[in-house]
Amino acid sequence: MKFIDEAKIEVIAGNGGNGCASFCREKFRPFGGPDGGDGGRGGSIWAIADRNVNTLVDYRYSKMHKAKDGEPGRGADCYGKGAEDIQLRMPVGTLIIDNTSGEIIADLTEHGQIELLAKGGEGGWGNIHFKTSTNRAPRQKTEGKEGERRELRLELKVLADVGLLGMPNAGKSTFISAVSNARPKIADYPFTTLHPNLGVVRVSHERSFVIADIPGLIEGAAEGAGLGHQFLRHLQRTGLLLHIVDLAPFEANVDPVKEAKALVKELKKYDEALADKPRWLVLNKLDVVPADERKTVVKDFLKRFGWKGPVFEISALSHEGTQDLVNAIYLHLEQKKHEEQRAEETQMTEEARGISSIDPDDPRFKILD
Repeated sequence: MKFIDEAKIEVIAGNGGNGCASFCREKFRPFGGPDGGDGGRGGSIWAIADRNVNTLVDYRYSKMHKAKDGEPGRGADCYGKGAEDIQLRMPVGTLIIDNTSGEIIADLTEHGQIELLAKGGEGGWGNIHFKTSTNRAPRQKTEGKEGERRELRLELKVLADVGLLGMPNAGKSTFISAVSNARPKIADYPFTTLHPNLGVVRVSHERSFVIADIPGLIEGAAEGAGLGHQFLRHLQRTGLLLHIVDLAPFEANVDPVKEAKALVKELKKYDEALADKPRWLVLNKLDVVPADERKTVVKDFLKRFGWKGPVFEISALSHEGTQDLVNAIYLHLEQKKHEEQRAEETQMTEEARGISSIDPDDPRFKILD
């Protein structure tokens, strides 16, 4: 299936049915009075997050989604039937934006989450609602309200714990295939990866995390060069970035340090918040570097790159060092999860203290004799 992560659609909710102005005409009920029913409600349009849907391809070709109108009211106290709602199933991680105002309508981050996209119009009132002691034969009725109409932009941001960054042919696809169940296309030419790939990395039977691979970045990506800039949004939800560097490029005139600095520069141009995420340096393809030269090559790279953060030396092809990296990633994610839980518990405790702290001198809480 073709991977689609952007789409524009139009949603049109149904109009409410008109109310009815009618009077009872039964033989044995003279002056039976008004009996016009209300109109039915128009159909609404909802978005539902579904983990079984992986792409927005359905909405690339199906642009308009229109709900039916509610039925009008009729005589004999007959109310119009309301129209059925429309449910649009979308991948978890879809961001729904109003294309006109730029307002974020919904962010589908959990399976089963449901959000209203366009509300159906309310049905009009029949003349039975206008009967009073002084107006026994009302001819008033109201028309149904129009349903909402919106032009929406859908953006899919995949949900992953770890994201891979690197130049084309840095070995990202080889790495994700070595440590997870993902099987991306791997070849000896640039831009083999044309769309994001997700893989589940299992540390043990009950311990796992999700890793995302996007097309490689090149210099000028923030201005539209190459493919990777189109998919950087998929890394915005990740908790950790792995910057994979090819220490043994095929072409002799390619400088790994220059490429690594260019990638960081493009990352900052695209999104400062993304560039500030925790990032680890992963030096790949060490199996190509002679064993007696590895320490010198790594030391020279780190010195010229000026890197002070975590560093891992691996060979994705031979799986050398990959398990140690996987274990370190899992420990980092678990530690971050515990920190977030403690922060949440601390906040809840402080809020509870604020509620329970009562000033005894406050006259509102003094006992009256």
